[in-house]
Amino acid sequence: GSVYSPAPASADSSVKAPAADHKPRPFVDIVVSILIPSLILMKISGDEQLGPTGALLLALAFPIGYGLLELVRHGRRNVMALLGIVSVLLTGGIGLLKIDAQWLAVKEAAIPLAIGIGVLVANRLGYPLIRKLLFNPGLMDVDRIHAELDARGTRRDFENRLNHANTLLAGTFLFSAIANYLLAKTIVRSESGSSAFNEELGRMTLLSYPVIAIPSMVMMLAIFWFLWRTVNRLTGLSLEEIMVGGEAPSDDDDPPARRP
Repeated sequence: GSVYSPAPASADSSVKAPAADHKPRPFVDIVVSILIPSLILMKISGDEQLGPTGALLLALAFPIGYGLLELVRHGRRNVMALLGIVSVLLTGGIGLLKIDAQWLAVKEAAIPLAIGIGVLVANRLGYPLIRKLLFNPGLMDVDRIHAELDARGTRRDFENRLNHANTLLAGTFLFSAIANYLLAKTIVRSESGSSAFNEELGRMTLLSYPVIAIPSMVMMLAIFWFLWRTVNRLTGLSLEEIMVGGEAPSDDDDPPARRP
C-alpha cells in the first residue's frame, strides 16, 4: 500500500535479530501504520478540515514516527525497515509535490521488485536471505540439522532445496510488486495533492492489508512448510526436534547410517 507499504511477511523480519525482550505487536502495527493513516486521509482531508496537505502530513507522521521508534528502541536497524520508511517518504513526496499520480503505482511496484531482485542477487553471491529469515539459529536448531544432514549424506540435496526456497521467497516480492501496482492503478486516479487523491490513498492503504499483506503471509507460511518438509525428509527429524527449544537429542541414539 501507499502510506504503509506492506511487503510480504518476510519483509518485516529483521536481518539483525531484534532485542530479546521485544515481542511482535501485529495489532499495533496495523492500527498505527494502516488504520489510523487511512482514516485520516479518508475523513479529514477536506478543505474545511485539515486540507489535503495537512491531512497527508499527519497521516505520514504515524508510520514514520512508529518506524523510527522501532528502529531506535528495539534495534531493528535493517534494510527492510529502512526501505519501509523510504517508501512512506516517497509517497509523501508524490502527494506534497503534486507529482503525477501514475508515479505512485510505479513507486509501489519498484520497492518490492527491487527487494526481490536483491534476494536473487544476494543468493548468487552466497548470501541467501532465506537463511536470515527462516533457516537461522534463532528459529531452528541449525547445528543439529546440519549434523543429521552430514550423517545421512544429504547436505548437498538440502542446499539445492534451500536455493529453491530462496527463489520462492523472491517470488513473494514479485507478487507484492504486481499487486501493489494494480491496486494503485485501480484506486488512485485523482490529481496528487487534492482531497480526492488523499481519500483514494487512504482507501488503497486500507485495502493493501487484505489484498497484499495477508496473501504474502500465506505464501511465507507455505515456504516455511516447504523448508520443514525438506528438513524432515532429509534428516528424519520431527518439527519439535527441528525448532529451537524442541526435543533434545538422546545420548543413546546412534547417528543414522550414511545412505549409499
